[in-house]
Amino acid sequence: MTIPLSILDLSPISAGSDVRQALRNTIDLAQHAQRWGYHRFWLAEHHFVKTASSAPTTLLGLIAAATDSIRLGTAAIQLGHHTSASVVEAFGTIDALYPGRLDLGLGRSGHRGAQLRSAGVPPTPARERRTEVRDGVVIPAPFTPNQRLDTTRAAAAQEALYLPGAEPLPYGRQVEEILALLRGDFTTTEGVDLHAVPGEGADVRVWLFGSSGGESARLAGRLGLPFAANYHVSPGHILETVAGYRESFQPSPEHPHPYLVVSADVVVAEDDATAQRLAASYGHWVYSIRSGAGAAEYLDPATAPPLTDQQQRLVDDRTTTQFVGSPATVAERLRALQQLTGADEILITSVTYDHADRLESHRLLAREWGLAQDVRAA
Repeated sequence: MTIPLSILDLSPISAGSDVRQALRNTIDLAQHAQRWGYHRFWLAEHHFVKTASSAPTTLLGLIAAATDSIRLGTAAIQLGHHTSASVVEAFGTIDALYPGRLDLGLGRSGHRGAQLRSAGVPPTPARERRTEVRDGVVIPAPFTPNQRLDTTRAAAAQEALYLPGAEPLPYGRQVEEILALLRGDFTTTEGVDLHAVPGEGADVRVWLFGSSGGESARLAGRLGLPFAANYHVSPGHILETVAGYRESFQPSPEHPHPYLVVSADVVVAEDDATAQRLAASYGHWVYSIRSGAGAAEYLDPATAPPLTDQQQRLVDDRTTTQFVGSPATVAERLRALQQLTGADEILITSVTYDHADRLESHRLLAREWGLAQDVRAA
């Protein structure tokens, strides 16, 4: 049985292009994703980098207006940068006009504590990377945040996103506040009942996202929420992430059983060689993130210089776990990932220099996966 296939988009900005075009590309991709039978279209949240997805809720409303059936959501709202009320009211506003289509994905990457713990820690010394293959799935040695070459810029960016003196709530408490606001039973610490308008009673599904078997995975399990495990971000932790969610799961009225989505980076073309050529600058993009500079403009693979050995070592876990090839090649690897993790749904993200190549990547995979009949070229 074919499981659902969904898309995560980061609104990447290609070298020589701009924010306006990146946003138009995202809306265009969402419209094609709906036509091609993808189940969901989710948006990431990133700040002070060369991607156009810094305001995913705003973009979500624009995409909702440009589509009519595909589920839309965030992957994920960085809760450390938002109050519970602002999140619920924003999603409630969109749901009031486009009801029953929204997935509210929540993540803890914006929380100051996690950022400060990694800032100022010396990089992990270079070491031989050991990779294993389990049932056809590459599981690399885990990458840890303190392997980044420089955390100064990341810490400064985090600081700029907070009001002076403001401190985010503990992640678990904030998730529970959001659920209470949506249900309509939110009460302040002083015992005052507050009701989010719009927001209360909105037909919004709450998801948690995580890259390890820690707090996010176990909180999703304890609350009986669906969970998305980030193989594309942290492939070395995928098995413990999945285990953490399943082991802690407690049935809820909405979800009597665990529901797991697993993500993967994908580039598909008509043949393996073409796909490998299109993906050749992916390592450069990941290196810009891990070097501490933040995601850069996506380079043209035809002109991007080769990575040095040192640069390649820093991104090796991501390049070896990117699913690159013909439709049959990539579909086979995705099915192996699904079988290893027991995923109920696969979430793909695809970045290429040319938007037309990215559209074609998604179209070819939709056809191979058997999502819909209308998989004509864009």
